[in-house]
Amino acid sequence: MEMYVQLSYTYIGVRCNPKKRKKDMEQFLDNEKTTKKIYREKAIWVGSLLGGPLVAGYLIAENFKVFNQPERVKKTWIFTIIFTIVVFGIIFLMPDTVKIPDQLFPFIYTYIAYQIVQLYQKAKITAHINAGGQLYSWWRTIVVGLIGLIFTVAPIFAFVMLTDTTTKTGTDIKTYGIMKHEISFDKNNISEKEVNKLADAFITTTFFDQASTKYVYAQKVGNNYEISISCNNSVTNNSETLKAFVELKSEMQKLFPNNKIVFDLVVDNLDNVVKRLE
Repeated sequence: MEMYVQLSYTYIGVRCNPKKRKKDMEQFLDNEKTTKKIYREKAIWVGSLLGGPLVAGYLIAENFKVFNQPERVKKTWIFTIIFTIVVFGIIFLMPDTVKIPDQLFPFIYTYIAYQIVQLYQKAKITAHINAGGQLYSWWRTIVVGLIGLIFTVAPIFAFVMLTDTTTKTGTDIKTYGIMKHEISFDKNNISEKEVNKLADAFITTTFFDQASTKYVYAQKVGNNYEISISCNNSVTNNSETLKAFVELKSEMQKLFPNNKIVFDLVVDNLDNVVKRLE
């Protein structure tokens, strides 16, 4: 009986002090939060730059988990997956004639990740640190970034190896000048010496200039040199551009009087010939 009375008083005491119970619960939750680790702002920035958009999404989502924001965790992953698909789609579908700086895409997704952290997590990160909350180490951030980099690069590498439509199987590539102008060729079809002569002719005619990198595929058909030149779709509608290629062919022909010069103006891949100049 005495024990029952004591327990009853304890039970009544808890029921009669809801504010104390709420305060104890809040203190318990705060203690639980501060014992969990989060990623600091700079770590998210470095991890995103190193590992790509998937790593950026992972780091941000992990912080939202600690901040007890499950809806934002879900939204973060949805946005990350969609954004990653869009970025890879642009990279894979972009014509080779369009040249974009290598730093552009890393800058874009790192900047977006940084802005998301500033807008939705900065105050909570600061509060977590001020409350004595723990942070993940830089080593963990770097490891996560490297793992993300592997998962990002591997599909790209596989795609390039399996679906390379810009050059033919067994081709070699030689580059010329400061702009690294490229001539692709099959050494079983045309000799490297002949390719170098074609390159010299392109330099002489100033087609290989210092303004933009040119991409050419050279092959020998009989005694003819058939040269595929990478262009954009506007070449068929722009009379001035087309005229420039006609003049270039004429100048090249003078340099190779014993070989007929043929130009194939191609878009995206060698099989898509939009104009043939004979």
